[in-house]
Amino acid sequence: MKKSVSILVLAGAAATVFVALGHAQSPAAPAAAWVPPPAWAYGFTTPVPPGPPPPPAAPGGRGRGGAAPAPDETLRTVPGSELKFTRAQIGNAFGPADWFPNDHPKMPEIVASGRMPDARACSLCHYPNGKGRPENASPAGLPEVYIEQQLRDFKNDKRVTADYRKNNTAVMTTIAKAMTDDEIKAAAAYFTQIKFDKPWITVKEADMVPKTRVAGGMFLALDEPGTEPIGNRIIEVPENTEATEILRNPRSGFIAYVPTGSLKKGLQLVMSGANGKTTQCTVCHGDELKGIGPVPGIAGKSPSYLVRQLWDMKTGSRHGAWIDLMKPVADKLTEDDMLNIAAYAASRPPQ
Repeated sequence: MKKSVSILVLAGAAATVFVALGHAQSPAAPAAAWVPPPAWAYGFTTPVPPGPPPPPAAPGGRGRGGAAPAPDETLRTVPGSELKFTRAQIGNAFGPADWFPNDHPKMPEIVASGRMPDARACSLCHYPNGKGRPENASPAGLPEVYIEQQLRDFKNDKRVTADYRKNNTAVMTTIAKAMTDDEIKAAAAYFTQIKFDKPWITVKEADMVPKTRVAGGMFLALDEPGTEPIGNRIIEVPENTEATEILRNPRSGFIAYVPTGSLKKGLQLVMSGANGKTTQCTVCHGDELKGIGPVPGIAGKSPSYLVRQLWDMKTGSRHGAWIDLMKPVADKLTEDDMLNIAAYAASRPPQ
């Protein structure tokens, strides 16, 4: 009985139940004060303004007084690969560069090339190895049923974002809506067979971190030297900016700077639920946070991503099958708790 209950609770980590920020309350209950999501987790340096998103800007007119720049036809390489690609080929949404085809199983068409006009190739954002980047997810090695469920949740508008500025959530929804059932199954079957068996993110406790800029929802270290206080943030940056941002090298990982002391605090939350404050994470995700049954592993995963999901669950932005079992856990967590849990989980071996 205990095992079956644990599996159900674990499954709650795979989805969320919708509880809107402005949900109905009894007349006597005061409305909870709105708290902005942690901007750093969503790839921003400033908080999202309260209220609904602004209307989309009107399309701009064509520029005057100059022709479009000539395409960059420079052939680029990465260490360890004999292949060469231009920047356009590297970032092609319907057939992005695959630098190391022998590093992974044969990709199905939806993963390798997508399907025009709306189903972009999964490998563009998540890489052919499924390890992804801080602004998206790492589907490699996740349970097949879990991956399928998340794609269907996106397809059915059950996964949105607490920060409306995070555009790639809407992009993912568009992609999922365009995918057929067979494509969803093929993508899930592909990513689940890839072992996430090597650390992808190096976690470092620090009081000071490199100065950064944000590009496309990802923090990038500035070229010039200089540091700044980490504050109450986790800052994930590529090990090599060019390898990640320009070349999309799937062998070049990330560094996650976390506040000093966060790993010890995260350990207590994960293992004991902060002495009963909330349910310990090991109940849902296993003693080593590597997942149980249909419940995803969170060890070694992007801490920014983990915090986003906890916050989206807490605020009701993310919902779907079984999430009503996870939301009460997230409800009890503060932003600090989420940061500490994510820092610790990211520091653990993925396999």
